Amino acid sequence: MEQGAQGSAGSGQVRVPQQAVAADATGVRPGAGGAAAGGASEVVRGEHTHSEPALPPAPRGRSVVQRSSVRGQIVDALRAALVAGDLRPGEVYSAPVLGERFGVSATPVREAMQQLALEGAVEVVPNRGFRVVERGARELAELAEVRALIEVPVMLRLARTVPAERWAELRPLAEATVRAASSGCRATYAESDRGFHRAVLSLSGNAQLVQVAEDLHRRAQWPLVGSGPGMRGRADLVADAHEHTALLDALIARDLDVVRALVGEHFAGAG
Repeated sequence: MEQGAQGSAGSGQVRVPQQAVAADATGVRPGAGGAAAGGASEVVRGEHTHSEPALPPAPRGRSVVQRSSVRGQIVDALRAALVAGDLRPGEVYSAPVLGERFGVSATPVREAMQQLALEGAVEVVPNRGFRVVERGARELAELAEVRALIEVPVMLRLARTVPAERWAELRPLAEATVRAASSGCRATYAESDRGFHRAVLSLSGNAQLVQVAEDLHRRAQWPLVGSGPGMRGRADLVADAHEHTALLDALIARDLDVVRALVGEHFAGAG
């Protein structure tokens, strides 16, 4: 998020799929390096690309954008880029430049960004694109407090009622968070972390609760103002992940005091 970049596929880089795909009604255009379908007219409409910050190169091994659900895949890719710090708070990004990097036209990128605007991650900047929202420590602490108010009572109730064998079924998810944390990739860990919490809360049978909690969780994973890609290192992620396995042990033992303490520490660390 420090340097300006030219409006081209070569200079705009994000950790997102980069693949040539045949054009169709979803807005996918041929070739990540070629012009986006309708790209010229979209740039003329006012999204200037000459002063955008440089973006990190896309890592190898990421799944490619397919024709089906292009918008959904780009939403996921943008969310991962936010968590990883590739899209930096306060910076403005245009749909045409991001579309070049994704290998799609600006239209599905713009639609995906509109979804992120609804989630509060970005805000629309007329005739320029979308600015990543700047957040401070206070907002993060508030999110952690709200999450604790929702999740702690639910986990304590579940600890009294859910049999040990059901908790044991979640062991692979808890262990997966440790592996994800060990990779040092915040985006990978964020997805695994949400998956574990989602599985725990799903045992309540309350789909609305799960949806609200996941939305809060995702928002809590966005970077703060001034944070760099290494703000939260591998050691911090691993310590956070090991709290999941310790929590499972306490839930299986129905040790409510330990459950309460662990969940409290978990959210305090998040905030």
